[in-house]
Amino acid sequence: MRKTTIAILFILVTLVALQVACRKADSISPDENPDSEWLSGGSQTAFDQGSGAFSHVFSGLPANLLRVHEIGDGQFNATFVSAPAPINPGLGPIFNNVACGSCHVADGRGKVPGLGESAANMLFRLSLPGEGEHGNPLPVPGYGDQLQNRALLGKQREGDVAITYTETVYKFADGTTYSLRAPTYTFTGLYMAMPGNVLLSPRVAAPVFGLGLLEAISETDIMAGADPDDKDGDGISGKYNIVYDVFSGKKVLGRFGWKANQPNLLQQVAAAYNGDIGITNFLFPKESSQGQTQFDSDPNSTSYELTDSLLHSVQFYVRTLAVPVRRNVTDAKVLQGKALFTAAGCIKCHKADVRTGVDVSLAQVSNQLIHPFTDLLLHDMGTGLADNRPDFLATGTEWRTAPLWGIGLTQKVNGHTNFLHDGRARNLMEAIMWHGGEALAAKNRVSNMSRSERDALLAYVGSL
Repeated sequence: MRKTTIAILFILVTLVALQVACRKADSISPDENPDSEWLSGGSQTAFDQGSGAFSHVFSGLPANLLRVHEIGDGQFNATFVSAPAPINPGLGPIFNNVACGSCHVADGRGKVPGLGESAANMLFRLSLPGEGEHGNPLPVPGYGDQLQNRALLGKQREGDVAITYTETVYKFADGTTYSLRAPTYTFTGLYMAMPGNVLLSPRVAAPVFGLGLLEAISETDIMAGADPDDKDGDGISGKYNIVYDVFSGKKVLGRFGWKANQPNLLQQVAAAYNGDIGITNFLFPKESSQGQTQFDSDPNSTSYELTDSLLHSVQFYVRTLAVPVRRNVTDAKVLQGKALFTAAGCIKCHKADVRTGVDVSLAQVSNQLIHPFTDLLLHDMGTGLADNRPDFLATGTEWRTAPLWGIGLTQKVNGHTNFLHDGRARNLMEAIMWHGGEALAAKNRVSNMSRSERDALLAYVGSL
């Protein structure tokens, strides 16, 4: 009888565990400790440490909004094809990829191409010295502001970029060596001559989870963290970007993209459809190929290849992706790494605790204590990481502080550990040691750590 009871209990526990594991998202109740470090996304934290950790919907969405998220999910991963076609027509004629999910695989981070591969999860921004009509980077005649490396049958792609690396060996203070690889980019197969003074900037696809929570942080709070003249003398002089909002026709705060060059998720999504896939929409109604030999559409057409409703559904999808839960928060090594992270000064830019503003349109993002590890500000990262390409107010050495939440799950979700804006870092320690400029003092403190201290630091960052 006792063995039977134990067996039944074991089966029940197993069934409950399987039920929890198979649910798309696990909501949590923050009643006991709403300020817990475990809850990276506040109440919108998903309990998943596996390959699907970045793809959970917000908890508590009403049925109608959950349906919008699901429609957006399907559209995010939908493959576009050339017109005419009954489903998802309008691809190209020049493009970088065929679906949002093809770059942001499993809603996560893109990887750099291997030897002989074309860039599939990254793209290359282009511009000329100077500014465009709205203070934006100045487009390159015949190319625009982005290199499209794929084209439909019968059309000609703009070209591609070959990547080579130069390895340099360095030493930590304790004598342990490490290697950093510096990329060199070379245009190949260009369909027409490229100006000699073109500015080129590589961009790897960034994770898309948690963006709705970042969008809910008030402009006042973001701007309050800026100290462009370093008046407090701490060596950190973060500043905010001011960019052009296509919908309102005004200059507003930038918060998305590697240089904080997009004001909101709607424009971020719409611009990606247009530039990456060649899909027109109400914000960007012109084909990216307009004015080029590949252009084959009616320039006076008022119809868009992506409907307003589908565009908004994709925007809502990325707005309502939850953040994975922290791991090993109470582990002694992780706690040691946390202290080292703070002592090194990393916390000054990678801000751990942020509270979102009040949002009456979506209660799930409203007034949440979150732990994104970013201040959403631009910082000078030194010449080693510079792309030398200004983007609105961002200079050629400045980058927005990248959120660190979920970074320790990159290997599980995306199968690689390529970090930084161009994926040059092959692991977290390389990413740290590439820091310069405002982060040089923090990098030097890490360099002076013992091996055990560096291991603890990595354990902490890997737990985020």
